[in-house]
Amino acid sequence: MPTFELTPAMMREIIMDHYSSPRHKISPDGEGYFSTHSSSVNCIDDIDVYLKFDGEGKVEDACWNGTACAISTASSDIICDLVLGKTEEEAHYLIDQYHKMMREEPYDSSVLEEALAFMNTGKQAARIHCATIGWDAIEQLLKEHHHE
Repeated sequence: MPTFELTPAMMREIIMDHYSSPRHKISPDGEGYFSTHSSSVNCIDDIDVYLKFDGEGKVEDACWNGTACAISTASSDIICDLVLGKTEEEAHYLIDQYHKMMREEPYDSSVLEEALAFMNTGKQAARIHCATIGWDAIEQLLKEHHHE
């Protein structure tokens, strides 16, 4: 059975794809969204992140908007995609695995999908905040709006 290896070129392609054509960069116009603001003193990142839950506690919608560098744009877009349809518990697990990857600790790669493009970011201390700003915002919203 062949082993799949994510090459540096593939990682760059995933990041640039989400940077140049983000799928979830929009401010929602409907009701029922929770939001939080995140920014960085070390980068241009200044974003708002939005979550909406369905009646069963699953993430119905996730999006973000604002100004962000390539790493923040791509990582925020990817987390929004990954949490769609997830329960709060599944979303927390996903975020925890991403943070473990950032800290270069053992992690469950099976849940991270395109977020694996950031697997080497932990080696670049200045880029970690860029790669986690959207993830931290989603985690904050999950904690603040537990089972609402």
